[in-house]
Amino acid sequence: MPNQRARTERSAGGVVTRRIDGAVHFLLIRDPYGKLGLPKGHVENGETAEDAALREVGEETGLTGVVMGPSLGTTDWHFRFEGRLIHKYCQYFLMGSQSGDPEPEREEGITECRWLPLDEAIAEVAYDNAREVVRVARQLVDSGAADILLDGRVGKRAGSE
Repeated sequence: MPNQRARTERSAGGVVTRRIDGAVHFLLIRDPYGKLGLPKGHVENGETAEDAALREVGEETGLTGVVMGPSLGTTDWHFRFEGRLIHKYCQYFLMGSQSGDPEPEREEGITECRWLPLDEAIAEVAYDNAREVVRVARQLVDSGAADILLDGRVGKRAGSE
């Protein structure tokens, strides 16, 4: 079998934070494979990773007014889809959400949105690379660097230009 070149795909997503009863929580989704992970999706033509991340978080969770924070880094992995080798890159961002009840995007196979305390969120993420992203987000929260996001005072908002 000849050496097959992988097709490159780019996605973006977010680790969404919120204070609930005084404690910081992260938002996880149950994906089409039944596993808890982070909201993410394809970067469309002409879209920045930041714009794609805000759009995808909004689409997959139904949340509006999400505030964009710093990059948490990029993960990558290989998989096969319809016999084709794919090399996927996903850039994640820390985000803040002050209000609204998340609603899963059932048409895309998202069956649950769940706010979890930090340690529980890290333990429940099913994918190793996403779990590392959540750990990086946790470090920012613990350092106080996410306080402005958690208070909703700064950052690009979903739906803003």
